[in-house]
Amino acid sequence: MTPLEFRRRNVVKPGDNFAVGGAPVDDCLGSYGLDQCLDAVGGAIEAGPSLPVPDGPEWSAGVGYAMSMYDTAPPTEHRSEASVELLPDGTYLVRVGTCEFGNGTTTSHLQFAAAALGTGMDRVAIRHGDTAESGWDTGAFAQTGLFVAGRAVARAAQGLRDRIIDYAERLADDGERVALLAESVTVGDRRITLEELWRRADADGVALSQSRKAYGSPVSVGFNVTGVCAAVNSITGEIRLLQVAHAVDAGRVINPQQLRGQVEGGVTMGIGFAMTEWWQMDDRGTVRNPGIRMYRIPNFADVPPIQVFFAGDEDTVGPFGAKGCAESPIDPVAPAIANAVADATGVRLRDLPLVPPLIFKQLYEAYQQRTGVVRMEPS
Repeated sequence: MTPLEFRRRNVVKPGDNFAVGGAPVDDCLGSYGLDQCLDAVGGAIEAGPSLPVPDGPEWSAGVGYAMSMYDTAPPTEHRSEASVELLPDGTYLVRVGTCEFGNGTTTSHLQFAAAALGTGMDRVAIRHGDTAESGWDTGAFAQTGLFVAGRAVARAAQGLRDRIIDYAERLADDGERVALLAESVTVGDRRITLEELWRRADADGVALSQSRKAYGSPVSVGFNVTGVCAAVNSITGEIRLLQVAHAVDAGRVINPQQLRGQVEGGVTMGIGFAMTEWWQMDDRGTVRNPGIRMYRIPNFADVPPIQVFFAGDEDTVGPFGAKGCAESPIDPVAPAIANAVADATGVRLRDLPLVPPLIFKQLYEAYQQRTGVVRMEPS
């Protein structure tokens, strides 16, 4: 069955819980985008364009696909706390315990807070990872920075929005409507700046701030699909990637540019795991290639352009419909490459990495059987 022939059956639907031995668990389908991922990747690989197959009878090309499912939080009691407050100058401050280490959570948290408060990101500041100010956070790993801490931030911001409106309603006459705008509140026909609102609340002993917690349960699930077109040299064992397409079901994509870079980085790491990163050790336990000169990680020359696609669903569990992505794009890359090699050569390789010294013998023996070519032994 090709990806374009795959269609979702009526076996599961968003909101269904998985079960183990008849007992429900907290993994659930907050949304389902696997079918969209399969269609996008399959369509891209079938349409091309891919790099040309090298000339020579020893070269053959094949296509491989693989998919994976991931949990949006680890199977632990993960907890995150966040607070949001209105400052005297009319801007907002978010405090959250999770840390930013290049995964983009700081930007996402600012987006969540700004969206909930109906303001711009330039009016929201954030402090993270400071135990003197922030509440508890179990850790920034396994998508929890977005999926769990992001929910805490969104809930705190939504709670502050309600608190600001509740306080502003004290200033309203009967029948006057209250609305929170980007830099002010409207009370009937009057407009009160957030700076003035903060001063009035402070004089009344009202703190315009809110804190909320979020937990790693229930856990939604996401999906990744990788498609690869590869050329294989059955004499030398060399593998060349001609085309790579990858789709991720991360729910509603909060920051498409950041997520695209994250997917490209994850797929590149998966290519390294599959094709270049060969850890070598001698019989005495000494590592024979301790430096990156001999332990090769992929560079730009090793990686073809990666086509990235996102499913168009929205999660019912994560903040603003998001699931998170984290390390998950790595998962299906190696099996997709191995499937492409099997499609090209008929050889099923089950051990990584797929580097020429480890695989050329199997490939060449299969090549001999297919072509009748007999290896010429030196006289």
